[in-house]
Amino acid sequence: MSTEPTSVPETPTPAAPEAAASAPETAAPAAAERRAPRQFNRGGQGGNRGPGGNRGPRRDNRDAKPEGDGPTMIEKVVFINRCAKVVKGGRRFSFAALAVVGDGKGKVGIGYGKANEVPDAIKKGTANAHKHMVNVKLKGDTIPHDVLGVYDGGKVLLKPASPGTGLIAGGGVRAVLEAAGVKNILTKSMGSSNHIAVVHATLNGLLQLRLAENIAAVRKIS
Repeated sequence: MSTEPTSVPETPTPAAPEAAASAPETAAPAAAERRAPRQFNRGGQGGNRGPGGNRGPRRDNRDAKPEGDGPTMIEKVVFINRCAKVVKGGRRFSFAALAVVGDGKGKVGIGYGKANEVPDAIKKGTANAHKHMVNVKLKGDTIPHDVLGVYDGGKVLLKPASPGTGLIAGGGVRAVLEAAGVKNILTKSMGSSNHIAVVHATLNGLLQLRLAENIAAVRKIS
């Protein structure tokens, strides 16, 4: 009986130390990339930040300042009315906005706009107010004399006040006077409380104002 030598299986040779060491090096950068925060570029320099850490320019130019030395307009919404129309499928709503616009230096206007959405109604009312701006006579930061403004059922009494009194008014009267640039005045609404009537009555009173030099020029007083 012949005996043949048995073959011994070869044991795998261990990997070189250089190959084993290279594996952690390749895994480390991949893990670092996963942990690194994402950088979003939304305009400006350095992501969504401008130079110095400030925000970059907005795409809608919301933060843009008016160029030149043009006057800064004061825009106020006095009242928004909602009207509902009943139709077969339900109700349809429409909105009306009463807006006041002024430059704070004696120029003021009133506008009324209607639309199916509130922002559109405000935009129309403001645009209408810009078209109907008028100049009123002021004496410093108050009015030159007492006056009673009347419009429809609204009656508003306006009286000049000394410096430091403040703007003693409310509602639509206050909005018109602030837009016109009046800072010291006494007022009293003595008629209808309807916003449209009160606002127009206030404007009617402001349009009646006259300065002493204007009256002297008319009377030819030296």
